[in-house]
Amino acid sequence: MSKIGESLLRGAEEALGYAKGNKKASKVHHVKIPKKINVSAIRDKLHMSQNVFAACFGFSIRTVEKWEQGVRQPAGAARAYLIVIDRNPEAVRSALTERISSK
Repeated sequence: MSKIGESLLRGAEEALGYAKGNKKASKVHHVKIPKKINVSAIRDKLHMSQNVFAACFGFSIRTVEKWEQGVRQPAGAARAYLIVIDRNPEAVRSALTERISSK
């Protein structure tokens, strides 16, 4: 079996053990995502208008406006996504950039 196959099998066995209650044999990573995200501060740090920020990262302009006005707060995955944008915007841009193949 390849190294990748062995790694996948070990991971699956760990996951099964964890699901069955064997917490000691597994590595557990706890992620803390803040309940409130200051979208305006993230956008300002990137020197982007609301329109550019929304277009660059796949949000609707109305959603960004509502977040910044305090009408709504980003939910679960959006909060995590915004944290990644704040900490490493170039990685997000790179991941979202369409690569045109020369095939």
